[in-house]
Amino acid sequence: MLKIGDKAPDFTILNQDEESVSLSDFKGRQVIIWFFPKANTPGWTNQGIGFRDELEKFNNLDISIIGVSADSPKKQKKFVDKYNFNYPMLCDESHKMLENYGVWGLKKFMGREYMGISRVTYILDTDHCIKEVYEKVNTKTHACDILESI
Repeated sequence: MLKIGDKAPDFTILNQDEESVSLSDFKGRQVIIWFFPKANTPGWTNQGIGFRDELEKFNNLDISIIGVSADSPKKQKKFVDKYNFNYPMLCDESHKMLENYGVWGLKKFMGREYMGISRVTYILDTDHCIKEVYEKVNTKTHACDILESI
């Protein structure tokens, strides 16, 4: 996992519309990158809706929001359309970005081990260095919790 002060790794991956998106596309802007295990699951939907509903406040602070999972663009597109998400949802099917950001790894649930995505949110400063790390989030209030802390 990345730590405060680390330079965020650049990436170029597809979004829900199968367009390439790079971290460098957000040059000079603060960026919130939130990672979620799977589209259309209740907790992650709540988290995404929170960012959607608060997007204007983040934009007023010159902060961009990016959601990332290992879902395909087709699956991500259905998720975006169903909930009217108004920010990019990126698709890292190769897991390369997820690994570079330290969010892809061994997980345990009910005695079962599997590879998956950890629920982590990074806030990047305008130079794209890690400004804040959220490892434990309340999916229902996460966007508002971040707004209260900045």
